[in-house]
Amino acid sequence: MKLYNFFRSGTSHRLRIALNLKGLDYEYVAVDLRTEEHLGNAFKAINPQGLVPALVADEQVLIQSPAIIEWLEERYPEPALLPADADGRARVRALAALVGCDIHPVNNRRILEYLRHTIGCDEAVVTAWCQTWIAAGFAALEALLAADPSRAGFCFGQAPSLADVYLIPQVESARRFGVDLSPYPNILVIDRRCAELDAFRRAAPLAQPDAPAKA
Repeated sequence: MKLYNFFRSGTSHRLRIALNLKGLDYEYVAVDLRTEEHLGNAFKAINPQGLVPALVADEQVLIQSPAIIEWLEERYPEPALLPADADGRARVRALAALVGCDIHPVNNRRILEYLRHTIGCDEAVVTAWCQTWIAAGFAALEALLAADPSRAGFCFGQAPSLADVYLIPQVESARRFGVDLSPYPNILVIDRRCAELDAFRRAAPLAQPDAPAKA
C-alpha cells in the first residue's frame, strides 16, 4: 500500500490510525499542503479532487477517508472497527459522523484559507471560527458519551472503534486551535487511553516523517 498524506491533515491522521489498528504496512508519501503540492498536476493525476489522503492498494486509487476506512474494514475485517450488531454499528457510525461530517469539514484547511484570503478574516477570527464549531460538536459528543455507562475508556465498548479513529485527530486539532477541553472529561479520558496505544502514537502528526521539528 502507498499512502499519500500530510502529517497535520486530520483526515490523513484518522486513516493512519485505522491502518495501524489493522496492522497494515504502507509506504508513506508526503504531500505538502503548505506549498500547495496537493493542487499540482502530479498529485491531481492521483486524486483529481486534490485532497489528501489517497491510498493506492490492489492496483487502484482509493480516495475520501470515510470510504477508505470502510474499504479497510471490509477488506481486512480483523480487528474490527465496527461492532458486530446493527445497533452498535449505528451508534459508532453516528459518533464518527458527528466529527467527520459536522466538525471537521467546516474547519479544514481549504475552508480556513477561504476565510483568510477571500473573505479577509484575520487569524483571531479564524481561530474563533474553529473554536466555535469544535466546541459545539464536542459538547454534543460529550453528552452522548456520558449517557453510555457501558463504555470502558473508549467511545464505544472496551476497544478502539471507528469513533475513536475519528475523534483523536479532532482532539489534536482542538488543542492546536486553543480550545478549552476541560468541559469534556469523557473525551479527555478517551484521548489519554488512546495515547497509550502504539497504533495511535505512531499515527500522531509529530511522529510523521514530514513533520518539522516544531510544527
